[in-house]
Amino acid sequence: MISFKWRHFQQEIIMLVVRWYLSYSLSCRNIEEMMLERGIKVDHSTINRWVIHYAPLLEEKFRKNLKRKTGVSWRMDETYIKIKGVWHYLYRAVDKEGDTIDFMLSKKRDEAAATVFFEKAIGSSGLPEKVTIDKSGANNAGMNAINLKLIILYFLGSPFMPIIVRQIKYLNNIVEQDHRSIKRITNPMMGFKSFHSAEATLAGIELYHMLKKNQHVDGKNSTAFEQFYALAA
Repeated sequence: MISFKWRHFQQEIIMLVVRWYLSYSLSCRNIEEMMLERGIKVDHSTINRWVIHYAPLLEEKFRKNLKRKTGVSWRMDETYIKIKGVWHYLYRAVDKEGDTIDFMLSKKRDEAAATVFFEKAIGSSGLPEKVTIDKSGANNAGMNAINLKLIILYFLGSPFMPIIVRQIKYLNNIVEQDHRSIKRITNPMMGFKSFHSAEATLAGIELYHMLKKNQHVDGKNSTAFEQFYALAA
């Protein structure tokens, strides 16, 4: 259970403003003004702290217990996120239906980062049958590193399950289009102040994006905002 103990505001108010920030193209100051119109005075810096604290907790609970199983044909790509004026990389993967597999914010775009992302995605969603990437040498090297580990596991007695790697740009249109929904929310933020705040906020944005894509196991029986609020129960 996610705790709201010792907060100066009720859980319902906190969850409302956190959801607004993660799901719409609004700044914390926009939400501060919107709440003031409703007779509730909450500072924009407080809203930001709520998002950074609660967004990762909500995303973790969803991912571990309530995320619907995804497909085994992945599309992987990365997009750019600005932190303190410096571009960083948001690694993302979706299946062929467009459902989110996983995501990871990284300071670098290289073989090591790609390998860590693939390991994270496999850890959360299982082994894919095939992964489609762009012409990036780093991403290709990352997949080769994963396949090498699978070969080593085979010699140690595990079944041999190599992942098919495809570098076909047009097949990656699905993930490239999916980036837009994330950038639509992050662009009004005008860049993040720290890696930690960016990582936490993006976890929440990705969470709400998955809820809107009906990736909740109970997605057909309730709305995205109902599913979001239920995560805090």
